[in-house]
Amino acid sequence: MNERNLETTLSPSAPPSGPTPALKRSLSLLQATLYGLGVTIGAGIYVLVGAAAARSGMYAPLAFVVAAALMTFSAASFAELAGRLPVAAGEAAYVRAAFRSDRLAVAVGLLVVGVSIVSASAISVGAAGYVGVFLALPELVLVTGVVVAMGAIAAWGIEESVSFAGAMTLIEIGGLVMLVLAGLAVEPAVVTRLPEALPPLQDRAALTGVAGTTLLAVFAFIGFEGLANIAEEVRDPGRTLPRAIFLTLAISAGLYVLVVWIALVSVPHGELAQSKAPLALVFERLTGASPLTMAAIAIVATLNGIIVQIIMAARVLYGLARQGNLPAFLGRVSRATRTPLNATLLTSAIVLALALLLPLGHLADLTARLTLVVFALVNLSLALIKARDRRAHQGFVAPWWVPWAGLASCLFLLMLDVVLVV
Repeated sequence: MNERNLETTLSPSAPPSGPTPALKRSLSLLQATLYGLGVTIGAGIYVLVGAAAARSGMYAPLAFVVAAALMTFSAASFAELAGRLPVAAGEAAYVRAAFRSDRLAVAVGLLVVGVSIVSASAISVGAAGYVGVFLALPELVLVTGVVVAMGAIAAWGIEESVSFAGAMTLIEIGGLVMLVLAGLAVEPAVVTRLPEALPPLQDRAALTGVAGTTLLAVFAFIGFEGLANIAEEVRDPGRTLPRAIFLTLAISAGLYVLVVWIALVSVPHGELAQSKAPLALVFERLTGASPLTMAAIAIVATLNGIIVQIIMAARVLYGLARQGNLPAFLGRVSRATRTPLNATLLTSAIVLALALLLPLGHLADLTARLTLVVFALVNLSLALIKARDRRAHQGFVAPWWVPWAGLASCLFLLMLDVVLVV
């Protein structure tokens, strides 16, 4: 099958034949961007500040800048591919179009599902911990309640669930903005100590710390690619998705750098590294108010992360089933909710099982590694597609060298990870 036929086959622009209902194309640029921010910001920054401070101290903001710059190439690749092939299970479709291999496409799609499910499971455990501050219930009850409730919202309807997630995204972003404003108003050293954020080039220990934090920061930026998997539910995906992807990356990067720097200036980095609730500690130190306020916002952030990860995993399962690579029941859309209900229920069940049964302490680094492998394949896919098909393409078009730069950046980070581990 040539690429033109493949794009026609996978394109959702025409309704499917027969009585099978299609996904509802209703999401605007604002809703898509809020979804992307919800996946990207999620719970990560609320818990990563301490780990970043432990690895590189005052130089941690530089690591987030470097990670954002490296992720920009992959974001551009996703932006063009989302316009070329606006379908659920986007990564799998991109790999299939480039390599013409169903097996590799399915492997990539299932890898994306696995990353989303494991991430949702880890966040579920974290959410239960925050909820436990307010409700003295067994962890099993809290985890089960959290996953069942968020799974139900994800199954309710894409516009409803994304709007709900979007509202929670505004709250979690509001918490970060509140910290930034408090830091700028209360802590004058935020500006005067800026030179401390740049390590001396001859300090190998400092540069190694920044490199290690860059790998951690990559995990914090994972999520913008999830926009590709709601392509069948976005209005005018060729224009909307690229804008939403770049807005998500830019807003996330700006918030991360500001929050990390203000946290480091406000609290000694050694103390910050030891805190289990670093941003709650920063909030208390800056404002004198109870840290419970930031703990409540952290609950919102974690619940939001669960919803968006369940939505993303379910859409990939749905897309793979509609492309004939998974059992057909996963590709069915509920007439009542217009969502892939079976895929959502299966995703939620696996998330709950993992959250209750498996230890998930080191999954941040593992998730980053697996995601970099997916990103590398996506960048290589676009490079091959562009080399093979030079026809004009409507929507965002990345220069020819961008996917190669994205591939190189992913391989560089993976090699850096190996060097640092050794």
